[in-house]
Amino acid sequence: MTGNPILAARLESAGLTQGELADRLNKRIGDLTGQPGKLTDRHVRNWLTGKTRWPQGRQRFVLEEEFGTSAEELGFIPPAGRARAPSEDPVRRRIFTTATASLTAAAILPPTPSNGSTRLGMSDADRLERNFADLVQADNEGQTGIRLETRALAHAQHALDLQAVGQASMRVRRRLYYLAAAFTGTALWAAIEAQEQQRAQGHLNKAMTLAGMAGSSELQMRLWGHAAVLSIQQRHMHDALAAAEAGRRANVCRNDALFRSLAGARLAGILAAVGEDSAALRTLAHAEKTYDRAITDEGHPAWMSFFDRAELNGLAALVMARLGRHAEAEAHLHRTLSLLRPDFHRNRAYYTIHLALAQLAQGEADQAVSTALPLVEEGGAPLAERSRNLLLQFDRGLRRTASGAGFVSEWQDRFNEGEQKL
Repeated sequence: MTGNPILAARLESAGLTQGELADRLNKRIGDLTGQPGKLTDRHVRNWLTGKTRWPQGRQRFVLEEEFGTSAEELGFIPPAGRARAPSEDPVRRRIFTTATASLTAAAILPPTPSNGSTRLGMSDADRLERNFADLVQADNEGQTGIRLETRALAHAQHALDLQAVGQASMRVRRRLYYLAAAFTGTALWAAIEAQEQQRAQGHLNKAMTLAGMAGSSELQMRLWGHAAVLSIQQRHMHDALAAAEAGRRANVCRNDALFRSLAGARLAGILAAVGEDSAALRTLAHAEKTYDRAITDEGHPAWMSFFDRAELNGLAALVMARLGRHAEAEAHLHRTLSLLRPDFHRNRAYYTIHLALAQLAQGEADQAVSTALPLVEEGGAPLAERSRNLLLQFDRGLRRTASGAGFVSEWQDRFNEGEQKL
């Protein structure tokens, strides 16, 4: 994971490894001072992870020269209270930054526009929508993190750049705002999975604005759901409840039972978390009945593809676990894992950890270890930060409740071996 997605995107678009960037910067330092620099890939890695948030002056200078933009615009954060004068004319910098952003997008985005004219049509939006469906699939398959986040942000910017290409009908423009909001929402979810709360908050604010410009109740409902999860991470539980309630009030929930079921299941989870037990159970029961009446096989956007009977059982399990009804949570989780589509790797890992936690909460530590062990097997896929933290929670609970058991020693050995992968 990274604490500087902007620098990561620049590095990726330039096709440079961390070591190659260090070599190029060392050459620039040599040209500047007469002595080659001593940067290594470790320095670059520290910039990408956010361990070094503000490089030294000479390093900042060559970074700015390499990428043609300021350190701040490369995602670095100056110490509090420090202000810098721009190192070059702001108009020139803006032109250069826009040009390089366009080149970055050109490597991964559809052409602009499709027929070489200055008139945009729905075909231009349709190509971007196909890319959005591909990103949603990548997310469902567990390809979260910085690469997904930066790809989504590049697509969002491309959708906005198209607005300036030429003439378009209001219908086309609303669709482009819709797509910009949808891509930014995917970047938001990737940041939430990485538990990068500050970055996620910025994506949320921008996506909400774009969804409003698009006039899309559907996307606003999606974003309120993400806002609720982010507020839980921030431990702002009443904000989480307000966000979940706002999602259920969205117009799309009045008109479409599938959206109404999803919003209700999410709200039930928040109600359980804040101690509103009876309301949580009523809301969950209503969401389950609503799902039975929903049309699930057509007419819904790509991002709703994750919400099926398996996911509904998973959300119900979270409600039951928060209410302390761990046997019922376990039953729901078994149904989730039996119904979950094979390519939904991220959700399978996430709900498997919850199953292990439910078993541990019932005193079935041996069974819980058997459930969790495959997640730390050699050669397994890395976990998203949110799932990794859940697994760490499981590890702490296991050591607290069954520290002397032989199977716990086996778990510790395997877990410690796999921790670098996680």
